[in-house]
Amino acid sequence: MILSRVVLELLEKKSRENDMSIDEYLLEVLTSDLNPRDRADKYIEASLELLEQARKELDKGDLRQASGKIWGAVALGIKAHAYVKVGRRLSSHRELREYKDKLADELGDWVIVVFQQADSMHINFYEGWATRKEIEKALKEAEKLVKAIAKQLEK
Repeated sequence: MILSRVVLELLEKKSRENDMSIDEYLLEVLTSDLNPRDRADKYIEASLELLEQARKELDKGDLRQASGKIWGAVALGIKAHAYVKVGRRLSSHRELREYKDKLADELGDWVIVVFQQADSMHINFYEGWATRKEIEKALKEAEKLVKAIAKQLEK
């Protein structure tokens, strides 16, 4: 699919204003009319896809893109959990950060460490300082978290 420059610039602007990746922003807009359960299912599906895309970007050597996708996957996973468990939309980085503590209460304190890794990947997307090894580790842990959330939501 090819988007016009105007559309792409608007998407980039809106996603940046909302502290989201373009994927996150589009998913937010496109699922706004779904009930929380269906919305969460789409978020988990997209989260798993982003992890696969991160793996491909890592294989190509694009560390920044891999980092951005890792962050997006973790953010969407946490948002999915919030939709199902508390019927709440997390709309900011701060809300994600606060909610991850509730998720850690449910799944374990390891969630806090994974969130911190993913957050550093979010920063790395813009700054490009992380090593390949750091990104590989973050990807592995992000996958563990997203799968744990998906399993939790099946209950």
